[in-house]
Amino acid sequence: MTAPARTPADPRDRLPTLLPSLRAFAIGLCRNVAQADDLVQETILKAWTNMDKFDPATNLEAWLFTILRNTYYSALRKTRREVQDSDGAYAAGMFDKPAHDGRLAYNDFQRAFDQLTPEHREVLLLIGASGYSCEEAAGMMNVAVGTVKSRASRARKRLAELMNLAEGEDVLGGTDGATAAVISRSVVAAA
Repeated sequence: MTAPARTPADPRDRLPTLLPSLRAFAIGLCRNVAQADDLVQETILKAWTNMDKFDPATNLEAWLFTILRNTYYSALRKTRREVQDSDGAYAAGMFDKPAHDGRLAYNDFQRAFDQLTPEHREVLLLIGASGYSCEEAAGMMNVAVGTVKSRASRARKRLAELMNLAEGEDVLGGTDGATAAVISRSVVAAA
């Protein structure tokens, strides 16, 4: 009479007995009990779902320790790349406007600016781009202060018309200070 064929025991049945050693190893790695418990749980979950990859002829405990160790170091690498930003300040500083928007706005501005009369371009360059006061611009242009104010007002109005802007809308479409300064310098250089 032959003995019945014995089926190998399911490795899943041994998992509960290995939990204490897995937990001790996890605590030794991360030095945090709560984090160690999460790590053991994730290890068991990975082992359970990948049990078909386990070779029963090998050491189950060593296989689980390898999964735990790899899971720990993968999480560690991930957290080293992460930045604590609960208030969103870091993310806000990372914002960068697309370059094409600035180029498009600048091209529209340049076309409209080129259509202005030389007097209007001059007054906008002195007051708007270079930041001179009306009095200083009047002295440079050798005209009355009222003339400078009038030309500046008419030039801004005409520029807004050429760019199809509503009253009070920014000529450069909400451009930030740094971009506006660069565009202003470009306009001065082009004139």
